[in-house]
Amino acid sequence: MTARTSPLSGVRVVDLSRVLAGPWCTQNLADLGADVIKVERPGIGDDTRGWGPPYLKNADGSETSEAAYYLSCNRNKRSIEIDLSTQEGADVVRKLVLISDVLVENYKVGGLKKYGLDYDSLKKINPRLIYCSLTGFGQFGPYSQRPGYDFAIQGMGGLMSITGERDDLPGGGPQKAGIAVTDIVAGMYASVAVLGALVERQRSGLGQHLDIALLDSHVAMLSNQNSNFFTSGKAPRRAGNAHQNVVPYQTFSASDGHLIVAVGNDSQFRAYATVLGVPELGTDPRFATNSARIINRIELIERLTSIMKARSRDEWLSDLEAVGVPCGPINDISQVFEDPQVKVRGLRHEIAHPLGVMAPTTASPLRFSETPVQYRMAPPVLGEHTCEVLRDLLQMDDAEIERVRASADAVGK
Repeated sequence: MTARTSPLSGVRVVDLSRVLAGPWCTQNLADLGADVIKVERPGIGDDTRGWGPPYLKNADGSETSEAAYYLSCNRNKRSIEIDLSTQEGADVVRKLVLISDVLVENYKVGGLKKYGLDYDSLKKINPRLIYCSLTGFGQFGPYSQRPGYDFAIQGMGGLMSITGERDDLPGGGPQKAGIAVTDIVAGMYASVAVLGALVERQRSGLGQHLDIALLDSHVAMLSNQNSNFFTSGKAPRRAGNAHQNVVPYQTFSASDGHLIVAVGNDSQFRAYATVLGVPELGTDPRFATNSARIINRIELIERLTSIMKARSRDEWLSDLEAVGVPCGPINDISQVFEDPQVKVRGLRHEIAHPLGVMAPTTASPLRFSETPVQYRMAPPVLGEHTCEVLRDLLQMDDAEIERVRASADAVGK
């Protein structure tokens, strides 16, 4: 039998993106086996290379120049230093496009046109090119020229109106998510769009332009909250750690900490009430159904809160798990990676870094039974593969390579 290769083996991606949304997309493609060539500004590279501390540490504990933020989204890629503003640099990208399948960029709308690297220009030399643009607000509309920042879009896109404690409680008010969730979601949508375009190209033989906006992705991500608004006409508000549509589905204080109880149906609620020692709540008409529990939420939660404080977190978790009530602890990130399930799933991985140390990375959650994700390369140092790509892929001789590198060096100084 012929050995099966990675899902995107043979696909080449030119990555002109930086920071998070674009690199998250291209890391997904790289994890699936694509050859991703990260084109970076001479001497500076991706902005996130400087977003530290923390930085990757040497064996003696001293810091390298590789920021942890950059390391989070750039594995399995090759890095080349190219100055797009020069004729030599733009020509290198065009030559790469001729032999590539996908280009991902997150420049401002129209920003690459002056270099002849916009979609309309590049599709003339490679009609099969899938060109993915990631911007804050998309390629058209009144905001299309605005820069897009995750934090601002979390606010304007509605997430912060439903995230955080209720306004009438201590600590209430707008709260952003703990990660740049808009960037991550946009990167995931972009990954899906690229995969879909690759499949469609098998039928049509042609590429296309993918217009992925952070705001669009963010609004789409609100899912059931949008639907709640559409059907009720009322904008959902912040509910802290409670669920808008399911009760009880929130955090509770135990005698020594906090835990999550996520009752998903009426039979689970009856089991939960029995564990709490108040089985009558499971048949009480005010609480027997989820709809009734939503209507009588305040009264129910007051009773449950009082009972939950009587025992320790782990005692509740043990008893609730035994009867099939969904629940869990609230871990910090160090505790996450000590969790036995996280360990057995191998969610912390290490890759040999060219600086001579092991670079930790979070494993891809994409699991394939026959063609698993391969951790081929640590996130590259700036320009690590410039000569390799120019010589092996573009067949440049030493003199041509030196001209390109000299052009890049002049800009990087």
